[in-house]
Amino acid sequence: MTMIRRPLLAALLLVACSSVWGATGVAFVHGTGSQSNALNDYWTTSMVNSVRQGLSNQNNYTVINCDFEQYMWTAGAAGCLAGQLHSFITSHNITDLVVITHSNGGNVMRWIMSNPTWDSRYPLIIQRTRWVNALAPSSLGTPLAEAVMQGNIFESALGWILGYQNDAVRMQQPSWMAFYNDSWLLGTAGRPNLPKGFWNVVGSDVPAALWNPAAYCGGYHYQVGLAITKAWLSSCSDGFLECSSQNGAGSLWFYDHWATNSGRRLSHHQSRRNCHGLDVILRNDL
Repeated sequence: MTMIRRPLLAALLLVACSSVWGATGVAFVHGTGSQSNALNDYWTTSMVNSVRQGLSNQNNYTVINCDFEQYMWTAGAAGCLAGQLHSFITSHNITDLVVITHSNGGNVMRWIMSNPTWDSRYPLIIQRTRWVNALAPSSLGTPLAEAVMQGNIFESALGWILGYQNDAVRMQQPSWMAFYNDSWLLGTAGRPNLPKGFWNVVGSDVPAALWNPAAYCGGYHYQVGLAITKAWLSSCSDGFLECSSQNGAGSLWFYDHWATNSGRRLSHHQSRRNCHGLDVILRNDL
């Protein structure tokens, strides 16, 4: 589906949901890490507050805080996510839920959608979800996870974005993700489709030149770190994930430069920030 046709579908769904079902809500699902204040520490209030302006009731949002250093199916990961989503849906009477995930958060959400009988809360979550907007999802894993598990230089270089040798990092090794995609997860090539849309926003480069204004959004020091790790990835990558991994499950929504302001590229860090108009794109999608 192209960038032109998807907003029309969103509008039709919104009309149907508002007239027949009820409230629209949005959930922000963080990536790898154990979060207790993802609003400030992972997304930032400026990003979340900008996006939720697209809601008719701007209070219908939730920011997830879970332990995504665990394997995706565990009580601390998918169990925690399911609990918080289920509580949000029922307490706010959400019947049209847009889930915005980043990085490994896409894997945890995809686990829920792929295994509806695993947990009694999963079916309601799947039913009420309109679709998932997956920002730089690690659907096929990353070679950098292997490097971290081997304890080489990447462990210190990537500690701020991945954590260290935890189960979530171990899980995101490409060979491990290949196994999960072939056996437990839906949406990848050769597998059944996911029950709801899983739309990928792909970050394709790391702007890091001192003279490039795009390099300063979200913090220049993050860009420098990702520019270093990008050297070990394919040319199309966001410094942590190759484009093929980001678009390895579900459907392509857009590559960063197709839709961002002035065709800017998004690093892995910038794709969870209000950088280059990404927040406005997500806001309008609601």
